[in-house]
Amino acid sequence: MAKRDYYEILGVDRNADEATIKKAYRKLAMQYHPDKNPNNKEAEEKFKEASEAYEVLSDKEKRQIYDQYGHSGLENQFGGTGFSWEEFMHRSDLNDIFGDGLGSIFETIFGGGFGGRNQRSSSSSNRGEDLQIELSLSLQEIANGVEKTIKIGIKEPCDKCGGSGSAEGKTETCPNCKGTGQIRQIRQSLFGRMQTVSECPTCNGEGRIIKNKCSKCYGEGRVGTVKEIPINIPPGVEDGQYIRFRGQGNAGPRGGSRGDLLVLIHQKKDDLFEREGNNIILEYPITVSQAVLGDEIIVPTLTGSVKMKVPPGTQSGRLFRLKGQGIQGHNSYSRGDQIVRTIVVIPTKLSREEVELYNRLREFDRKRDLKPGKSFAAKLKSYFS
Repeated sequence: MAKRDYYEILGVDRNADEATIKKAYRKLAMQYHPDKNPNNKEAEEKFKEASEAYEVLSDKEKRQIYDQYGHSGLENQFGGTGFSWEEFMHRSDLNDIFGDGLGSIFETIFGGGFGGRNQRSSSSSNRGEDLQIELSLSLQEIANGVEKTIKIGIKEPCDKCGGSGSAEGKTETCPNCKGTGQIRQIRQSLFGRMQTVSECPTCNGEGRIIKNKCSKCYGEGRVGTVKEIPINIPPGVEDGQYIRFRGQGNAGPRGGSRGDLLVLIHQKKDDLFEREGNNIILEYPITVSQAVLGDEIIVPTLTGSVKMKVPPGTQSGRLFRLKGQGIQGHNSYSRGDQIVRTIVVIPTKLSREEVELYNRLREFDRKRDLKPGKSFAAKLKSYFS
């Protein structure tokens, strides 16, 4: 069954701001919260569906990808297996919406992994930071994809303590949470008696503590360095698009998981071509005689030069389509086309012989009844429709 539109799920306009999206999610989450609908699978699925929509639309990067490519564009964001509670990165928003009681009980209902944290694992605060860089690409690189090596400042595990943060390379079990990283409490709430789970304040949710800190990293378990990272940019990326490389960001403190690397794409201006989606446009000059009598010309493309026939009577501004000579689509094997717009060049300096010839031609031109034709914008629109 096809997935529903995220905006439709939350009942908001596509231009809705963050506050409107959060308000819509608040209403649906309260309506379908499993504690208010015990043993109701349909309500549980609607709650999860609303949470997935909120996860995407409340995240600027995910929302940009979804608006541009739909559900298919988010496959890599959710690990290729679809949304799961481990992918929900807005646990703090739940606490803001429901308060500590309702926000924390989700871990009990959906398992310890809700919000991206499992028992005895590093907390979300122990995850390394995401890094962001900007990368400028030529149209040729965008058309076919490219591999680049970037140099970036990054935090790597400390080589002196092995990333533990301890001078002896050892840590001890937190006496407060007994290594779980969590403190569980029973409290009375609006919906009755509930068990809540919160991060252990002693170990910050790590389950381990350090008594003798490493002298190099001062207990953080990581140090700054400069690193070269090879990255593969897929074909067809857009100007202003973010590409996420999972696990290529900063190492987490004391053995925490790595953050991601976000690459913001900038498309360089090309001297010959303009881009229109996956199609490219080239204006190519031809002479008056070529336009009138026809000719075979050599046209540049992104992959080399090709021959193109200009039929007799070609008008200035006429469009020709070269199939498959455009840009390979993002997450697709198909390529766009190259649109060639012929421009008839009128000579400005003529020899005496040429002037005589054009004067003879003018006698013929006076007999023709010329009228305006379709505009270039209309022609271009018909080619892309």
